Amino acid sequence: MASESLDLIGIEDELQDEERLVRDSVARFVDSEVLPIIGRHFADHTFPREVIASMARLGLLGSSIDGYGCAGLNAVCYGLICRELERGDSAMRSFVSVQSSLVMYPIHAYGSEEQRKRWLPALAKAEAIGCFGLTEAHGGSDPLNMNTTARRRGGDWVINGSKMWITNAPLSDVAVVWALTEEGVRGFLLEKGMPGFSVQEIERKFSLRASATGALFFDDVVVPEASMLPGSTVGLKAPLSCLTQARFGISWGVLGAAQACLDEALRHTKERVLFGRPLAATQAVQIRLAEMARKIAVGESLAMHLARRKDKGILTPVQVSLAKWNNCRSAIEVAREARDLLGGAGILAEYAPIRHALNLESVITYEGTETVHQLSLGRALTGLNAF
Repeated sequence: MASESLDLIGIEDELQDEERLVRDSVARFVDSEVLPIIGRHFADHTFPREVIASMARLGLLGSSIDGYGCAGLNAVCYGLICRELERGDSAMRSFVSVQSSLVMYPIHAYGSEEQRKRWLPALAKAEAIGCFGLTEAHGGSDPLNMNTTARRRGGDWVINGSKMWITNAPLSDVAVVWALTEEGVRGFLLEKGMPGFSVQEIERKFSLRASATGALFFDDVVVPEASMLPGSTVGLKAPLSCLTQARFGISWGVLGAAQACLDEALRHTKERVLFGRPLAATQAVQIRLAEMARKIAVGESLAMHLARRKDKGILTPVQVSLAKWNNCRSAIEVAREARDLLGGAGILAEYAPIRHALNLESVITYEGTETVHQLSLGRALTGLNAF
């Protein structure tokens, strides 16, 4: 759990007692239950279902929600949860991020009280697993280019279409699905086993191999009116607000992956002796390590600042775009640098950097590519839409 590198900018001093307690509890869980098995699951292309119950017992699912069996923690705690989980593997943070920010959040924010009471306690206890269906194979970064439709038929809705690249899909009992209606885009809760609703797992991935990813297919799926999220506005405001929640968690999570890579690089360069001295005693290596630490420290400062703003209710989507873009880019650069510093050992499964580097190839793309976030900032700077 202890990091090999220093807390260069004093982030530890900024944490409240509850935040440290949450961070340390999740770190112990990652050290004892995730790290011993994650390499095998990554190699086998399987999600470690055996740790889901522990995550639920720790209160990691829907941790920011008050009531309904959820922990009601602040934004810094959620960020620290994401960071420690991704220190283990991006698949672990992705699972919690989807369950919390993309499934429980929209049910809490846009669902009926009946929907909240039915689903939130079950999702918090991991008695039910959820996924979020927005992305389509042809749409990618343009979610309004949506072919999935929902049409009224009496008191029901009939949904047709498909969704792609859906984290947790093969595990899920409920899917939050966004479909185009005559009124605009609305959200629906589709349950496993509904006639016409099927899931296909995506295999042969070289990234996020320990994450369960799939495609959703809807063939005349009949959904009752009670399964529509009544608070979901007609348009993309509701689904994009969910993505803002998830992107905030990602901006913290990737720092955990980067820290794991820096720690491994530090250990290796201190122990590896070439030409009569440790690699870490050379100027070239120290400069590279310092550069890695700088990127992490800047990301930490940004993530902490935005978490405090989030708790004050003044965080904006543009600020989250900046953090997601900056921290993902920094993390993947740190992972690649650590892989190189390990030399030939850097490509071995016994070491973390290659696994994190491969995972981050997906994380830097999903929940908004770098280009999407750059253009979001460009629009904020110029007042002109270049999408």
